[in-house]
Amino acid sequence: LIYLLGSILLRLCVSLAPYSGKGKPPMFGDYEAQRHWQEVTYNLPPTEWYVNSSHNNLGYWGLDYPPLTAYHSYVCGWIASHVNTEWISLGESHGFESDQHKVFMRCTVIVADIIVYYSAVWAIWRFSHKAFSNVGFILAMFYPGLILIDHGHFQYNCISLGLMLWAMVGFQRNYDVVGSIFFCLALNYKQMELYHALPVFCYLLGKSLKLPWGNIIKLFQLGIAVVLSFLLLWLPFLASLDNMGKVVARLFPFDRGLFEDKVANVWCAISPVIKVKQLMGQTSILRLCSLTTLLLSLPSCVHLLRHPNMRIFKLSMVNVSLIFFLFSFQVHEKSILISAVSALLLYGELPTYIVTGFLHMSGFSMLPLLAKDGLSTQLFTTSILFIFLSNFNQPNLNERKLSTNGLFRKLLCHVYVWVMMSLTIPPPPRYPDIFPVVNAIVSCGVFLAFGLVSHLHQFILPPPVGVASDV
Repeated sequence: LIYLLGSILLRLCVSLAPYSGKGKPPMFGDYEAQRHWQEVTYNLPPTEWYVNSSHNNLGYWGLDYPPLTAYHSYVCGWIASHVNTEWISLGESHGFESDQHKVFMRCTVIVADIIVYYSAVWAIWRFSHKAFSNVGFILAMFYPGLILIDHGHFQYNCISLGLMLWAMVGFQRNYDVVGSIFFCLALNYKQMELYHALPVFCYLLGKSLKLPWGNIIKLFQLGIAVVLSFLLLWLPFLASLDNMGKVVARLFPFDRGLFEDKVANVWCAISPVIKVKQLMGQTSILRLCSLTTLLLSLPSCVHLLRHPNMRIFKLSMVNVSLIFFLFSFQVHEKSILISAVSALLLYGELPTYIVTGFLHMSGFSMLPLLAKDGLSTQLFTTSILFIFLSNFNQPNLNERKLSTNGLFRKLLCHVYVWVMMSLTIPPPPRYPDIFPVVNAIVSCGVFLAFGLVSHLHQFILPPPVGVASDV
């Protein structure tokens, strides 16, 4: 209970900080995007949510997430209309900012976090036997990356990631139909959950094929659950193929380019030496990314298909989502949260200090974004608290020594020194982006190393002694 209340208090403290785009017209930031979606969904019918019009300028934070996000925005807009109609006045509320509105918006995130994400973490811990230890439960609530992006920068990643965790609860309890429905909900809240789609498909298919006679029935049940889930969520948009096509076009805007800002993936990391954007056209780059991502994902997926148990499933969820982050097309800095929250499930499967190190670096990989929002201090404090809780709650003395000595400690020291330099020393005029570029390269290197270790654990290394696989 103390940890639970402490994690909520930490979120409240972070929520006092600035949000994305505060006081920065004309586009502001993600905070304004979420407010604008509430404005649009509350005032317009669903058929106009994704369509450019005089009432809905898609060039100004047009809705580009799936229908479940839109429905959530509508609910928030409906509540806002009963508090202050100025907050969602169509066409007149652009860029609206006030202390009262900030409190309202921050509260919507905290409530969503507790209802969806907290409950899912508790359920994972409750039903995981020894595989998801108390360490995992505590650190899942104190993970800096998710806290800073949702309660600082301002987004609702806790909903899609919480729904994904609820899907894992269903799969873990052998309620595969329920798990499939939750995963469909996660995918229809944020399309980036496609990072997890291949492992989920391979796990369910492999599990069904191992049934002696019921494999066809099982696959039929799963197929019906998925189709009905999508039909219900997309119902307002199915009347017109043209309208449905416009929704899909908004969800997959390939014209935005290979990556945004200085994201810690391979394409950005090699860009100082190999200018992929200059060497190839947009279509060729898209094909290269798709082929590379698919080929690198195949080993983990095929292995999971042949051995569909929960341990391999969790490792594959991390491995494939990390490959998608590192090699796919149009990646955002915040997409590392998908791999990071999946990695929280590996406490008990991998040495604690390895998982903690990856989670720690996932937060620092977003430093340029967080620094832009004025969240550098919050990144430092939450990261130090996270490391302290990781070591304090470490039941294995040998792992505790490893987590505070040797390579792990040196890595953390170098990270903190580099971050301090990037925040205090002005960059050379000739290389104005040197600090975010080096940050992306180092973070990408750590992610590649972690991905290699995680793959080794999936294919070669046995699980820790005494850990149940939760089959």
